[in-house]
Amino acid sequence: MAKLSLITRLFLSHLLVMVVGLGSFIAIAKLSSPRFFVFRLEQLEQRGVVTVRSARTYLVRGFESAWNASAIWSILAGATAAGGLSYWVARRIAQPLEEMRQVTQDFAGGNLQVRALASDIPELNQLATSFNRMAGSIEGVEQRRRELISDLTHELRSPLTVVRGYLEELAADNIEPSPELYLRLVREARRLERLTRDLQELSKAEAGHLPINPRPVKLRPLLMTLVERFVDQVIDGDPAFKLDCPETLPPVLADADRLEQVLVNLLGNALRYTESGEIRVQAWSEGARLWVAVSDTGIGIAPDDLPLVFERFWRADRARSRESGGTGIGLAIARRLIELQNGHIEVESELGVGSTFRFWLPTA
Repeated sequence: MAKLSLITRLFLSHLLVMVVGLGSFIAIAKLSSPRFFVFRLEQLEQRGVVTVRSARTYLVRGFESAWNASAIWSILAGATAAGGLSYWVARRIAQPLEEMRQVTQDFAGGNLQVRALASDIPELNQLATSFNRMAGSIEGVEQRRRELISDLTHELRSPLTVVRGYLEELAADNIEPSPELYLRLVREARRLERLTRDLQELSKAEAGHLPINPRPVKLRPLLMTLVERFVDQVIDGDPAFKLDCPETLPPVLADADRLEQVLVNLLGNALRYTESGEIRVQAWSEGARLWVAVSDTGIGIAPDDLPLVFERFWRADRARSRESGGTGIGLAIARRLIELQNGHIEVESELGVGSTFRFWLPTA
């Protein structure tokens, strides 16, 4: 048995309601109208208004004949009007659904820009709004996927080209092997290793597969240890590291290893882009939140670039960052790690003045 379309179902349902309603009306009227008519005639005879006993049968038959004729015309007129109205209502309801079906087919076919139109029917309008929100999200995911593949291809091409070039020259005896050459190859291999490791870490973080074990963590000892570690990497004490952290801070509810990973990333970026001046680490509590900020006096970030800071492969200075070994994924990982610990991270920066990355986590 062929399945009926929605418009046919709606049309038939309206006709069925109409038929049942008219059928009930006709059946009740057919049975009760003659009796009421006779009852009315008897009342008139009792009052002496008219004497119609001899003509009662003819009057009743005439009434029935007139009633039947009027009922037939009423049914024809009502069925025509109700049928037309039912068809119009069914089309009105089915049309946005048909448009939605076409939109979903186009979307499934690869046209990710297509969107459903608004409808006058609230439920269908809510459906269109939900679909458009889902379509926008999927389009964004697809765009980021393409950008990721493009950026990843670009990032992998550079070290692979360097390694291939050196190996080809060595194979052709155009250059002599030396410790310096091997160190360059090792550096490029480490770049590839860091890139693949960071990509794997980011993939797990975005999928929510990284193990997060939140527990109360005292922040001050962790900050002191990290600052001392980075101070040892500074030559001639420039830039200077300063820690501004009160001893009475409440413990923060976080995964100690993941929190250290975020702080190492922020401090490493600050050191990478700050040749002189100061890198300051601050911590303070604010209600049920514990804030940490890493400020520097480095090159800063242009206003147009600020929305892109936490995107994959973004760099404030691509040339310098490549030379210093950055992959451009660290901040994306840091943001996701903070979010997985029920926190939030943000950035403020001024080009040529410096940057401040700060985040908060819930207190224990």
